[in-house]
Amino acid sequence: MQDPHPFPLQQEEGMPPDEATMALKGSHLMLLLLGLFLAELVHQSTGKESPSKKFQRQHMDPENSASDDTKYCDHMMKARNMTKGRCKPVNTFIHEPKEIVDAVCRETNITCKNGQSNCYQSSQPMSLTHCRQTGASKYPNCQYRGSDITKQIIVACEGNPYVPVHFDAYV
Repeated sequence: MQDPHPFPLQQEEGMPPDEATMALKGSHLMLLLLGLFLAELVHQSTGKESPSKKFQRQHMDPENSASDDTKYCDHMMKARNMTKGRCKPVNTFIHEPKEIVDAVCRETNITCKNGQSNCYQSSQPMSLTHCRQTGASKYPNCQYRGSDITKQIIVACEGNPYVPVHFDAYV
């Protein structure tokens, strides 16, 4: 009778057959875990920012303590990487806790400026800093004028959990 295994396990001297099998299975498990670990490292190194994380980077600043809106905007736009390769012309920072902003996704559903139906308007006004590029500034010397305002916000929401991914407007 022919052996059904084309490559039979070689039993080490003094090792029972089931231990040889277990050793091989253990090495397969280690290789699998190493492969999964390397795949996760590659995924993280691609640097692809999720829409939710991008929203947080570009719009969330709950700890605002700036006394000069213009210096605040110049600093924050640069610190949050919105002046790389070009000057982002307009941006609004929200000075509320993340939980409060996330909760807007459970409030009044409205149509977004782009016609999509996934926008939500806050029921309460929020503390904001609106930054607008000055007419004279050019990349790479981006300069901004800032305004502190208290307005309701409109955000687009996606995902599970349903969270803000785009700042649409303030009203």
